[in-house]
Amino acid sequence: MGTNRRKAAMIRRATPTDAEALSHLSRTCFTQTFGHLYAPSDLDAFLDEAYSPTVLRTELNDPERATWLLFEQSADDAACGVLTPTDHSGTPEPGDEAPASSVSQAPIGYVTACPAHLPHPDVAPGDGEIQRLYILQGHQGGGRGTLLLNTALDWLERGGPRTIWIGVWSENYGAQRFYARHGFEIVGDYSFMVGDHADHELITRRLPRAITA
Repeated sequence: MGTNRRKAAMIRRATPTDAEALSHLSRTCFTQTFGHLYAPSDLDAFLDEAYSPTVLRTELNDPERATWLLFEQSADDAACGVLTPTDHSGTPEPGDEAPASSVSQAPIGYVTACPAHLPHPDVAPGDGEIQRLYILQGHQGGGRGTLLLNTALDWLERGGPRTIWIGVWSENYGAQRFYARHGFEIVGDYSFMVGDHADHELITRRLPRAITA
């Protein structure tokens, strides 16, 4: 009887040269997760508006934004000491060279952090936001979502504690439970447009946490 052990994961900071790969990954993840909800014309319009390589390349060039890509880790990577879920504090910065083995494989997930822009009256300058966090179906679990989230939270709070916001679909109960475990509470809602279709989206918030020694 064969084994079915899940490979370890590694991450690296995305750069503008990753725009094409990130576009493909973003479109696939969004369609896998939500594509059944929309008419094809609405879905296609949203994917082109939000996830074209041109749009994502502009985002990746923005110093106020950051995206990390998730890869499955090979045995060679592990032997060389490449970043793993237990060592996410060493996330490479843009311009750092990615591990050679990661260049030839496609990413399986990603997270994007940015200044907060959700439509809530309490959003203030200096607040941060986890804008997107997706992992391909078949690659979820094993702490991979937590790895991505913690990496983005660490970056957002690199200058100290701050309020963090996340938008989540009202019927994505698994994501709601996941964010609640990390201290996020539902504080509002809004309509998230996908083409001409309005989704009921919840707004969650985590207030600044005191730093303990």
